[in-house]
Amino acid sequence: MAKTTPLHDQHLALGAKMVDFSGWDMPLHYGSQVEEHHQVRREAGVFDVSHMTIVDVSGPDARSYLRHLLANDVARLDTQGRALYSPMLNEHGGVIDDLIVYLMTEPGVTGEWYRVVVNCATRDNDLSWMADCAVRFDVSLAEQPDLAMIAVQGPKARQLAASVLSESRARLIGQLKVFQGQESEGWFIARTGYTGEDGLEVMIPEEEALTFFQALVDAGVRPCGLGARDTLRLEAGLNLYGSDMDETVTPLQSNMGWTVAWEPQERSFIGREALERQRDGGVPSKLVGLVLEQRGVLRAHQTVVVDGLGEGEITSGTFSPTLGYSIALARVPAAADAEASVLVRGKTLPVKIVRPPFVRKGAQGHS
Repeated sequence: MAKTTPLHDQHLALGAKMVDFSGWDMPLHYGSQVEEHHQVRREAGVFDVSHMTIVDVSGPDARSYLRHLLANDVARLDTQGRALYSPMLNEHGGVIDDLIVYLMTEPGVTGEWYRVVVNCATRDNDLSWMADCAVRFDVSLAEQPDLAMIAVQGPKARQLAASVLSESRARLIGQLKVFQGQESEGWFIARTGYTGEDGLEVMIPEEEALTFFQALVDAGVRPCGLGARDTLRLEAGLNLYGSDMDETVTPLQSNMGWTVAWEPQERSFIGREALERQRDGGVPSKLVGLVLEQRGVLRAHQTVVVDGLGEGEITSGTFSPTLGYSIALARVPAAADAEASVLVRGKTLPVKIVRPPFVRKGAQGHS
């Protein structure tokens, strides 16, 4: 039986089409995936993302543990609430998951602790791996199943969220920097998201989630489902775990080289040696953007042909509601440059190889 979020009945009341997503009964859309997509690009939309897994990491060795566990370096978190995006790797450099970690205290204080948000589809594997890696550290891992998570995204998201909250929470929203979160009256409010737009991700006691969600809807924020979330993140050039990366590929093959903190060289994180060998020996493939400006729709698993270099494969593809043509992420030979072709229903269609994101703040962003 699929798990449900605290907002499940409200989704049904709003007419959502529900689907099974990694064991969770989640809204795909509330009538029109395309209109939900446009609403986020133009004004604001609200997503129930309570299926995400929240884990708090504390203890004397919390920082040392995370510096070993993650390819990015939590020592870069120099102020309270600062967030860091990082892959979590296996010994071969493959991506176990991608996650966000927040420093919940001032750096270096006694009792320093972190909040980690990982994907629901990889929850069991993630928690097992994190626990196994914690054995030689004085650290505590505490999942937070009583917290719901609501994302408000779009150019008017912060303004509209602030309008339905207390004065202190509204003030905090106005002060938050991008990729920063702070606690307020028992909530954790972060200026992060998965759409390429400004906005918030709010971790909230599950008994308060319905009231907040409904207040946003009453204020004109459109409820949005997983369908719009996927087209928005793809336009923003953001990877989806299990599609654009997994344990068989490294960050260097997944357009995530920027998330690997090579310095200081003495930091021994899991997967470092494998990544160094691949970096020094030559990365065999890379993740790129594809643009198809003629009729046709790019889909995952379609074959990409790069003349003189070989073949690759689309990892994520869709019709872009914002741009009006089809876009995709694809893993192709590392030397691929400007042009390729894709096999679509027996036809060979020319595509441009571009650098994501495809859309930046509601407008074309690729180059």
